[in-house]
Amino acid sequence: MLASFPFRLRACGAAAALLLAGFALSACASVSETIAPAFADPAKYELYDCKLLETERKTIATRTEELQRLMAKAETGAGGAVVSELAYRNDYVAVRGQAQLADEAWRRNRCRETPAGAPPTTSGPQRPDIKPASIR
Repeated sequence: MLASFPFRLRACGAAAALLLAGFALSACASVSETIAPAFADPAKYELYDCKLLETERKTIATRTEELQRLMAKAETGAGGAVVSELAYRNDYVAVRGQAQLADEAWRRNRCRETPAGAPPTTSGPQRPDIKPASIR
């Protein structure tokens, strides 16, 4: 019985370490939402017009959903919360920061969503279709 005591002590220590790591990572998750803009360039969207902002916001929303799915999938496995935090949290925080800055630019420019089914608007000259020269 005494021989198993060191093993149990190590097992309890390992379990306590994992528990503490989980608490620390969950604290990081709540803090990350408030510091998300610090991970994005605040001037990135300064020169974007509404059309570019609309496209960027859709791209960001798609990436955010993808990261949320990956994080949820990682959390289903053993040690998943730790894997999720280590693998995806930084990208998720950066994308959330970009989303906040893009939304601020959207409001500042007083942009409106393009109605569904509306033809895409074009701005500037269009490049004609260029066909490759045939090789003889």
